[in-house]
Amino acid sequence: MFLNDDFLLTNDFAKALYHQYAKNAPIIDYHCHLDPKEIYDNQPFRNITEAWLGGDHYKWRLMRACGVDESLITGDAADYDKFIAWCQTVPKIIGNPLYVWTHLELKRFFGVDLLINEENAPEIWQTVNKKLQSPAFRRREIIANSNVKVICTTDDPTDSLAEHRKLAAEEDRFRVLPTFRPDKALNIQQNGFKEYIDRLGTVVGQAITSYDSLLAALNDRIAFFHQMNCRLSDHALDHVQYQESSESPQIIFEKALNQEPITVEEAAIYRSSLLLHLFEQYRLHGWTMQLHLHAYRNANTKMLEQLGPDTGYDGINDQPMAANLQALLDAAESKDALPQTILYSLNPNDYDVLVALMGCYQKEGNNKLQLGSGWWYNDTRAGMRQQLTKFADGSVLANFVGMLTDSRSFLSYTRHEYFRRVFCEWLGEIVLRGEAPSDLSQLKALVEGVCYQNAADYFHF
Repeated sequence: MFLNDDFLLTNDFAKALYHQYAKNAPIIDYHCHLDPKEIYDNQPFRNITEAWLGGDHYKWRLMRACGVDESLITGDAADYDKFIAWCQTVPKIIGNPLYVWTHLELKRFFGVDLLINEENAPEIWQTVNKKLQSPAFRRREIIANSNVKVICTTDDPTDSLAEHRKLAAEEDRFRVLPTFRPDKALNIQQNGFKEYIDRLGTVVGQAITSYDSLLAALNDRIAFFHQMNCRLSDHALDHVQYQESSESPQIIFEKALNQEPITVEEAAIYRSSLLLHLFEQYRLHGWTMQLHLHAYRNANTKMLEQLGPDTGYDGINDQPMAANLQALLDAAESKDALPQTILYSLNPNDYDVLVALMGCYQKEGNNKLQLGSGWWYNDTRAGMRQQLTKFADGSVLANFVGMLTDSRSFLSYTRHEYFRRVFCEWLGEIVLRGEAPSDLSQLKALVEGVCYQNAADYFHF
């Protein structure tokens, strides 16, 4: 039976682990891209199209793969027509996790147990849209009813965090905490860098005219974020480059402010210096640092110009990584400035490298490195199982902080259910092979830890 109580749970031990320990565990969504203003404003969705397809480039990519016209994806077509286009797409994507996720969203949130297809589309549209007008289906209610305890958004150093402050004062069912993401301060070669630095200077109340004043401004924002209960940072290091040099970052920074061309080597020198400074600050504040590695951004230039970034045109990078990442981590460790770190790679071929490198920097205390959950293209049953296997093979899976949504969708919390079922299926298979005790009580702490408790303990919320 499709999506019955035991789907993905292929043996009795897996079923017991899931239903007894995993199913009802709270959720800590420690990395997502929800808009804190949307959470605070708590407006109802106008219809299922907005809730399902708004900003969800996972779905957009599949619609494009099925030949759907762009007007029905990101264009100006009517919402109902976009909804129909998605309902026509879903029957074709069996085997893709979105086939399960989309049906789970329909079933768990709205109690609709229909197959998603063009024939059922009118009934789904009418039933779900009626429910979406109820206060019980506003954004905050969806979060609370999903048993979410903490959400960590992704925030630029220039953000005021005004909505975080208001949510902290008004919302007691769950917490919405910021994450410090200073990519724009690091991307010295990108267009708009000078304008960004000027904006950062305005926020801190002092013009940034030197590299030292940039460091002071970022320190100021880190302290502010910490006061606002931020406990994580995040970096998109799509291609890791580490470059030591006797050349001062000040000279390179001045060139950028003067809008002079910056060479690849100069950019690497600047970023390496600034990253090490930030690592030290994170360590001082007791934060966890997240490094998201090996995305290949904006592969389709024509569509980037038409739609902008984050619209479904990113791929997987495969540049050499080990030597540069090792040098970066080692330089931080040599100054006792390496914070708690989670290493994610969009390329699963990197897992062995990352797990082996992690083990070189583990030590007593809170300086614990982890292999991040299956991310983005690896957010599948096969991808999750591969990440679990590699983590367990080369490190300590009992420390794993588990699943995150990495999502812009308020309906994405069913992905935690999907992960927990995959995890219990994987663990049950280990038991059946005789590699772990067939004793539920012995595995209780492992399951509860990976599903919730490890994250609660690791991030010091």
